[in-house]
Amino acid sequence: MHGRIVHGERTTLGVLELDPGSIVPEHQHEPEQLGMCLAGSLQFRVGEETRELGPGETWSIPSNVPHEVHVGPEGAVVIDVFAPTREDWREAPTADSRAPRWPGSDPAGV
Repeated sequence: MHGRIVHGERTTLGVLELDPGSIVPEHQHEPEQLGMCLAGSLQFRVGEETRELGPGETWSIPSNVPHEVHVGPEGAVVIDVFAPTREDWREAPTADSRAPRWPGSDPAGV
């Protein structure tokens, strides 16, 4: 996973690039999470509900609800918003020189 993350006073925004076939293991966190799939596909489980998601589809995860993600064969690019901020992401590295993989970007970096 590669993320570009920005923190405000009360929210965290992340654009995450997930590798094909990767898994985000079950976890939970205090911040509420809202998200949208920008590219690729995901199998997303929130609590007891599992959904197949593609570009333009969204999710909402209440505080402290267990969830996990299985990324499709082409990978995925998602945007996540957390409120309050994800304090555990404060130490995450900022965007590097890697070219973005989201729609409209040039993956060759040209």
